[in-house]
Amino acid sequence: MIDPDRLILLGEIGAAHGIRGEVSIRTFTEDPADIAAYGPLSDKSGARTFLIAGLRVTSKAVIAKLKGVDDRTAAEKLRNTELYVKRGRLPELEPGTFYHEDLAGLTAIDEAGSTLGTVAGVVNYGAGDLIEVARPGERDTLLVPFTKKAVPNVDLTAGIVTIVIPEFADADDNVEAGDLESNG
Repeated sequence: MIDPDRLILLGEIGAAHGIRGEVSIRTFTEDPADIAAYGPLSDKSGARTFLIAGLRVTSKAVIAKLKGVDDRTAAEKLRNTELYVKRGRLPELEPGTFYHEDLAGLTAIDEAGSTLGTVAGVVNYGAGDLIEVARPGERDTLLVPFTKKAVPNVDLTAGIVTIVIPEFADADDNVEAGDLESNG
């Protein structure tokens, strides 16, 4: 079940930019400019709120003017502040699409219904999204491609995600370094 009051991380304030209180923001929204689309943002505790009064998108970050931050000193004090919004303020998605944060905490099961663990989150190391599953009693997490083939079912209402464990080559199939031929 989706908690509309759960805080979702949308970005993080980086360095001060210029002398008039602008800050750079590393955004986690699909379109970097969308960080301003959901109204006031807050820090993780909810104690401080930030209203983006203006922004421009660069190739490295969003440069934003925050209401009430008028000089470089004030902007520098905000460095590393994470920016959150309540889940209920995000737009509803089309069926079959999900906010990564909504998947965290779901029970991961295999095709037979056996519990594999709990979804720790969704990560992307550059080759596509991966579902990360924390397994009970295991130090290492299970990483599975977030594709329809490997993750055929996500049921937010029931709190489960079905994982099809990819078949990997047997250890006997490993190639020894000396077995490789050089084309050099």
